[in-house]
Amino acid sequence: MEGRVEKRDHQHLSGVKCVVNTCYYYASGDYCNAAKIEIQPNDASSTQETDCATFIRK
Repeated sequence: MEGRVEKRDHQHLSGVKCVVNTCYYYASGDYCNAAKIEIQPNDASSTQETDCATFIRK
């Protein structure tokens, strides 16, 4: 993703749990307030090989 995606205050991304409290999109209660997220890379074969490309440090 290029740049920031829309941040929806008080509107959590349904079904997504995020515990990364240093992320711009993190909301109390382990919610994500990004309008959408992107997980990379496309050829990952385990959890350890993935990362959230939407992450922006607070």
